[in-house]
Amino acid sequence: MAAQATLAGVLQQRRKEILQQWSEQQRDVVASPKRAISVEESIRQGGQLLELLLTALQSAAVQDIDTAAWKEVRDFLDEFSRQRVLSGFRSDETATFVFSFKRPMFEALRKQAAGDAERLANDVWEATVLLDKLGLYTVKAFQKTREDVINRQQQEMLELSTPVVKLWDGILALPMIGTLDSARTQVVMESLLQKIVETESQIAIIDITGVPTVDTLVAQHLLKTVTALRLMGADCIISGVRPQIAQTIVHLGVDLQGVTTKANLADALALALQRTGGSFKQV
Repeated sequence: MAAQATLAGVLQQRRKEILQQWSEQQRDVVASPKRAISVEESIRQGGQLLELLLTALQSAAVQDIDTAAWKEVRDFLDEFSRQRVLSGFRSDETATFVFSFKRPMFEALRKQAAGDAERLANDVWEATVLLDKLGLYTVKAFQKTREDVINRQQQEMLELSTPVVKLWDGILALPMIGTLDSARTQVVMESLLQKIVETESQIAIIDITGVPTVDTLVAQHLLKTVTALRLMGADCIISGVRPQIAQTIVHLGVDLQGVTTKANLADALALALQRTGGSFKQV
C-alpha cells in the first residue's frame, strides 16, 4: 500500500516532468507522415492517461486492474487502441505508448526515494507490475479491434463479391466468381431473397461461369438457394454450366432434376424472357 501511495504521489508531484520525458520518447513513434495521429494528439492522450492513472491509484490497488476503479483507464485504452488500429499503427507501437512510461516514472521514483534502495526497489516493482498489466491490456484491446476490423472487411468483400443485378423487368442475375462455401451461400440467399422482394421479380439467374469447380458441397449450396427462391414464389435458372462441370455433377451423382440449367448467361436470359413474356434477340 505504501508503494501504491508513492506512485500516486510521484504522479501528482512530477507529472509535468514525467510527461515531458515520455513525450520525447513518443515523437519517433508517431512522427511518420503516414500516421493519422499527430505528435500533439499523442502527447494529449499521454496527459489524459496520466490523470486517469492518478485517479485510479488514489482509490484502488495496482494488483487488479479489472476492478471498477480502473474502468475509466480500461475504457481509455480500448478507445486508444481502436484509434491506433484505424490509423495504421502496429501492435508493438501501440503497446509502446504505455510501456514507454517506465523510464520517466522510474527516474521520478529514483529521485523520490532519495537513496533509499529498499524503498526504490519496492516502488519500481509496483510501477513495473502496473505498467506491464496496462501494456498487455492495450495489446489485447488492439488485437480484438483489429480482428473486428478484419471480420467486417471480409463481410463487406463477401457482399461485394455477390452483386445482384436487375437484367430486365422481373429478371435478376447473380454472377458468381470464386469458391462457393456455406458463408457465401448464406449471403447469396439473403441478397437474392431481399432483391426478389424489393423488385417483385419472378426469375433469378445464378451464373456460375466464374466458379472454378463444382463439388458435392457446392451443388448442395446451389440447391438450397434454388429451394429458398422457390419458397418465395420465384423461379431459378443456373447458367454457366460448362462441359467439365456437367461431367463432374453427373460423376458425383448430384440430383439437379427440376432445376433449369443453361450453358451461358445469354441462353438463360432468353429463356427467362420467354417465361415472362418479354423478347430478346441474341446476336
